[in-house]
Amino acid sequence: MEACATAHHWARQLFELGHEVKLMPPHYVKPYVKRNKNDAADAEAICEAVTRPTMRFVSVKNMEQQSVLMLHRTRDLMVRQRTMLINAIRAHMAEFGIVAPVGVPHVKKLLSIIDDTDDGRLPVVARSCLESLARQFVYLNEEISAAEKQIHAWHRTSEVSRRLETIPGIGPISASALAASITDPEVFKNGRELAAWIGLVPRQNSTGGKQRLGKISKQGDRYLRWLLVAGAMSVIRQAKRRGSSNHPWLADIITRKPAKLAAVALANKNARIVWALLKQGETYQNPVTV
Repeated sequence: MEACATAHHWARQLFELGHEVKLMPPHYVKPYVKRNKNDAADAEAICEAVTRPTMRFVSVKNMEQQSVLMLHRTRDLMVRQRTMLINAIRAHMAEFGIVAPVGVPHVKKLLSIIDDTDDGRLPVVARSCLESLARQFVYLNEEISAAEKQIHAWHRTSEVSRRLETIPGIGPISASALAASITDPEVFKNGRELAAWIGLVPRQNSTGGKQRLGKISKQGDRYLRWLLVAGAMSVIRQAKRRGSSNHPWLADIITRKPAKLAAVALANKNARIVWALLKQGETYQNPVTV
């Protein structure tokens, strides 16, 4: 009862301070908890944290944005499940000497062998197990296609998502995820803060005036980070095949750095461009070469 009364006291204190309802990441509040964990200590810590002038708050998403993100999470889960099924089918059939090239399109060759009952390379029991896996693969493939159609449909109706798609390396999937995740660009002071929020900046371990930068922090939204890096890798592959004379920055970093390191750098740059487009309400313009 005493703890509840203390919690109510701190809640009244917060209300009297006149703060509007805001959401804070729990790990930002935890340092303000004194000693033991209880309702009163939590309420006091929240009251203390919310009054800090440099506290960062979580932007509240509307129902439409949350629905689109749920669609992305559902698709991502099904893609991972499909990958597990593909690996299982390939591994089981490799035990009988049946091997196909890596990739989703090549799985059709394995499925045709499973459907061919006249093929004597698969025993009856093994074929029945593989048929079960093949049915699950076909079902997941159809569900993933349906989810992607829904994402593309929402993308066409979103003006913000269409503007983000103009950035090289960002397609409808990435653009819709970014548009639904970043509710207010004003939360970030600049593009670097957005890149840091996604986890595309070096982790710092600096002291005594000495700058020590390590690998990227990998903090924030893992899904957005993966989409940006995958899109950057696609741009780099195209640049290596067709040349990148129109993009001197990209050409320079490709020649100096490994492909994956260059992809992270390009993903960081694209994240900054995303912030600029969201902030200014414009579309991407190709750089003018001198």
